Amino acid sequence: MTAEDLPLQHARTKRFSLGTPRGFTVSPDGDRVLFLRTASGRSTTARLWLHEDGEERLLADPLALGDDGEIPEAERIRRERARETTGGIVSYATDAAVRLVVFALSGALWVVRTDEGVPRLIRTAGPVVAPRPSPDGSRIAYVSDGALRVVRADGTADRALARPETAEVTYGLSDHVSSESLNRSRSFWWSPDGDALLVVRVDNSPVQRWYISDPADPTRPPRSVRYPAAGTANAELSLHMVGLDGDRVDVRLPKEADSHPAGEWTDAAFEYVVQAGWGDTGPFAVVQTRDQRSAYLLRIEPSTGSTTRLHHQRDAAWLEFVPGTPAPMAGTGLVVTTQEEIRGLLMTGSGVRTPEDMYVRELLGVVGERLFFTASQEPTEAHVWSYDPENGFARLTDEPGVHTAAVGGDTVVLDSRTLDGQTVTVLRAGEPAGRIQVLTERPVTEPRPRFLTLGERELRAALYLPKEYEPGAGRLPVIVHSYSGPGLQTVVRATAWHHAVNQWFADQGFAVLTVDGRGTPGRDRAWETAIHGDQLTPVVEDQADAVRAAAELFPELDTSRVAIRGWSFGGYLAAGAVLHRPDVFHAAVAGAAPTDLRLYDTHWKERFLGHPDVQPENYERCSLVAHAHKLTRPLMLTHGMADDNVASAHMLRFSAALLAAGRPHTVLPLPGATHLVTQEGVIDTLLRLDLDFIKKSLNRGTA
Repeated sequence: MTAEDLPLQHARTKRFSLGTPRGFTVSPDGDRVLFLRTASGRSTTARLWLHEDGEERLLADPLALGDDGEIPEAERIRRERARETTGGIVSYATDAAVRLVVFALSGALWVVRTDEGVPRLIRTAGPVVAPRPSPDGSRIAYVSDGALRVVRADGTADRALARPETAEVTYGLSDHVSSESLNRSRSFWWSPDGDALLVVRVDNSPVQRWYISDPADPTRPPRSVRYPAAGTANAELSLHMVGLDGDRVDVRLPKEADSHPAGEWTDAAFEYVVQAGWGDTGPFAVVQTRDQRSAYLLRIEPSTGSTTRLHHQRDAAWLEFVPGTPAPMAGTGLVVTTQEEIRGLLMTGSGVRTPEDMYVRELLGVVGERLFFTASQEPTEAHVWSYDPENGFARLTDEPGVHTAAVGGDTVVLDSRTLDGQTVTVLRAGEPAGRIQVLTERPVTEPRPRFLTLGERELRAALYLPKEYEPGAGRLPVIVHSYSGPGLQTVVRATAWHHAVNQWFADQGFAVLTVDGRGTPGRDRAWETAIHGDQLTPVVEDQADAVRAAAELFPELDTSRVAIRGWSFGGYLAAGAVLHRPDVFHAAVAGAAPTDLRLYDTHWKERFLGHPDVQPENYERCSLVAHAHKLTRPLMLTHGMADDNVASAHMLRFSAALLAAGRPHTVLPLPGATHLVTQEGVIDTLLRLDLDFIKKSLNRGTA
């Protein structure tokens, strides 16, 4: 029997994500920790678990509850936006005390109490999406067919609180931009006393309609989606206070920002709801302008819907928001995002800011006067920090890696990923009180990254050499495998699937280099905004500079044979590299690459490039279609044909432009695949085909 290799293991473990505990919730008294985890590193069904008194206990097993895997369309869309790789219980919500837990399974509503452990089915009026209990656990709000409904926890009195006026309207669901680009998955929030909800209404009718089809099955009709491409209309969002007594108050959001930063393109109209919720003084919302250079933090008067501006955030390029903000903090007002020289936190009551050398990644939670957050002082690491007025700032993690946490009472659940693997430790009053098992498989190929700082821009990079390679044994062709785009780093001192994949490629006889260039997070504001107006040139130049600098340190790198591969933004980078720098890059594999940037969504692309009608030169400069005639190197394009994030039109338009310019290239369509490809038989085969294409291309010669 043939031993399982890395590509097949990579596919069967869903990129080594199965068996990983996630979604931690700590009760306010610190006694209970809830989390999700599959049964093993091969199981694709997530189950609900409880850690209490140092022990783990299974609260709900979808297989025992008769889960058939069928889910409502709105839930399918939500999972695609979240890049969910498992089935079963993929999300849950609790009451304030973390005693009652609710979740949806195959469109049905289930509840389980942590002190009983027996799941109970609640009959509802329709298929359930995004259920969430009231703070006291007496009622459960949920969305069904676009309506926000509420039912008692005993299954009685199910009724609609807000019904959609048309088929294009929803209450309590996130629109495409909010979930895909703003990472706001919630769209309704209970009041602290459970008598009302703050809810987002979405009207998708202004948004252009796209059709996603499966060319491999001509009998299946196309799927219609509303997609707000750059320069086109967004969904119309509004906020409403909905009472259990039937009262409804429309929130009077401001129309546009005053004292707005100037620029070549300005649009001060508030089109985005970044965040909302309830604080100590009532409901609040954060709204952002279309050009993303102004945001208001608003206090909402629940009885009238009037708003008061509490904070005005501005930036000459675009605004970033620390996840978890804003948040109330006892004695110091609110914790909000600040971004001047570096992204950080500001406590509005005291005026205290996080240190200037600290890039804040996430606000984890506030317990009394103590806040917990993750931050980086070295881009390849992220650590857990705390702050309180008495002790100031304190780092809670020491080992190099990427650490995060969940907090409640005097309990901190430390989720730590280092190069040795992942551990989840429960601390009570600062002392170990147990561990939560990590069942993720270790890769059969052991990664051996060498972390480097390259060139005058001090580019963070990782180099992988073949396991059996000895210096002087011969020169190695190079594969660059970078993402190097906004919102994601691959050069991290932590266990990650791409470390294993890069090592596998290296063991086939290559030196593999991954680089985090300008535009990636974790450094400072100037680094992130260096791509403002040009999302391609600086990124490609950083990769080219890194190849040269790495070769100076390691002469065994053969810079006459360099390939580059990537997916999504990494695929865009790979194709752009062979178009614009064929002197450095001699072959490319580009997967799911956005090639015509006018076809990407409003919030994500307008942030970097502005409005395509006002600044068309930015889109022309950065889009690959316009430069197809420059191709002189081997290029393979791969794309999921069911991708509704980077539509397959990107690949097809680029291929058509290459064909029109007489440029040979290879196209590999993936029928039925979406933006996140994890299917066995596809993702593993793709790795082998990438390798084969690169080997053949680099052996053709690079003259």
